[in-house]
Amino acid sequence: MSWYPLHDVTPTIHSLALSQQLGTRVWLKMECYQPVHSFKIRGIGRLCQYYQSKGKSQFIASSGGNAGIAVAYAGNKLNIPVTVYIPKTSKQVYVDAIANHGAKVVVKGDVWDDANQAAIEHCKQDDCAYIPPFDHPIIWSGHSTMVDEIAAKNIKPEAVVVAVGGGGLACGVIKGFDNYGWSDIKIYTVETKGAASFAKSIEADKLITLDTIDTIATSLGAKQVTHQLFRYSKAHNMEALQVSDEQALDACQQFAKDHHTLVEASCGAALAPLYQQHKSLAQHKSVLVIVCGGVG
Repeated sequence: MSWYPLHDVTPTIHSLALSQQLGTRVWLKMECYQPVHSFKIRGIGRLCQYYQSKGKSQFIASSGGNAGIAVAYAGNKLNIPVTVYIPKTSKQVYVDAIANHGAKVVVKGDVWDDANQAAIEHCKQDDCAYIPPFDHPIIWSGHSTMVDEIAAKNIKPEAVVVAVGGGGLACGVIKGFDNYGWSDIKIYTVETKGAASFAKSIEADKLITLDTIDTIATSLGAKQVTHQLFRYSKAHNMEALQVSDEQALDACQQFAKDHHTLVEASCGAALAPLYQQHKSLAQHKSVLVIVCGGVG
């Protein structure tokens, strides 16, 4: 199937401020400039188009916030009704943004996992397409297009830094690297300490499901990452980092000061190791950060 993108091509910029802070060359992939203000539209837009081609008449989604906005945006563009299930912990700004794109919002459960189960149950009853926020190969393929844009600028970093909630962004980045044979790039995943399901899985050498989520970065609040990211960790050079909520928020403030761009705490988590001058990152000649964006 041929695709027409619902996402925009975003700039990859050199950050003088972060390069000076870390002592190495830092590139920023500015996914915060997408029409929904996050990378989510890349993969979710592609999955929605896929289901449109299969004749589906409505989209049912679950989300902590940003994925739901992307589904609502895609449904509006494709003229297909959307219902988004979100947990009670999601901020009102997400509810408003989803509704502004014409979608119905259903608040269900305390965490995303509860909302996700409600969305799945809904799809058992109606002829609809279930749109997950991160766990689907077509979503990963859509996210991998950002690597095409990086490669088109003749940029190949020694390391990449990516925030992890459910793991869809990281899976997309790794898929993109695999498409170019870039297996030598070191991948740093970053989670807040109250939602570090991937870091704990790496430590335990098995997929871990968290009992609870406790973080201000609610869009990182998946109790378990996708199996695919854990499988990737066995074949790729990856290191799982954790930051505090305070460090994530501080990074948001510093980034706004340095780049005149406001991002949410989940994106601040990815930026925090650079502002903290993490010694592992400083050893590389060049580092690229996925500035994933978000509206929370």
